[in-house]
Amino acid sequence: MAGVAVVTGAASGIGRATVELFAERGFGVVAVDVAEEGLAELALIESVRALVGDVADDEVNDAAVGLALSEFGRLDVSVLNAGIGGAGPLESEGALGRLEHILAVNVRGVASGIRAALPPFRAAGGGAVVVTSSISGLRGDPGTWAYNASKAAVINLVRGLALDYAVENVRINTVAPGAALTGMTEGLLENPALARSLTRRIPLQRWSSAREQAEVIWFLASPAASFVTGVTVPVDGGLSASGGLLPPPTTPGESGVRVTD
Repeated sequence: MAGVAVVTGAASGIGRATVELFAERGFGVVAVDVAEEGLAELALIESVRALVGDVADDEVNDAAVGLALSEFGRLDVSVLNAGIGGAGPLESEGALGRLEHILAVNVRGVASGIRAALPPFRAAGGGAVVVTSSISGLRGDPGTWAYNASKAAVINLVRGLALDYAVENVRINTVAPGAALTGMTEGLLENPALARSLTRRIPLQRWSSAREQAEVIWFLASPAASFVTGVTVPVDGGLSASGGLLPPPTTPGESGVRVTD
């Protein structure tokens, strides 16, 4: 067996693509999600074990690591991908309560997942954590203030913990996906005008697949990234390279600047 990984938020989107990719490449995988049906499909893969649970619960993170050790005898990688959005306008009823839930999953769940993985990493002489943040943690977006806050917190959480545990050969990094084709985003593309507008902002002029995001997660978890820790890698088709004032070119040789009388 090439290695063993825990993957949270595994039932769909980037998490599912990550489970499938790691399994294809010889890993045993513990797949964690609240969505039982999606996990049941993944559990049909011989090297995948499913665990239904919410990463906001410390016991679920501990159980995921325990399952990796009992089923496969080790833990090499923890991919902490689970996340939720929402909250609504700040002044709406219940908005602050929803913020607390988002932070519990997106931030506390990551800290809990890292803590759960540390003992087996320490016993093995090291390990790799890859956290899914978002370019929404690097910039603000209208209407998503709570999600923005949670993903920004994750990025700095990763920086701080990477510094704390580098001396033990535990590498902790994050990917920051941009527009990716997942269950969370597919509704946006049902409106053709909105889909064109969103795609127009991306220099590569397309959305990523979940598999493309998973490939960067694989790299950060692999020995190829053995000297990489504490970084955030935007996987966004060049979106975060832009200041946002001018649109990127859509054809070769186009400057993106329009000068009119």
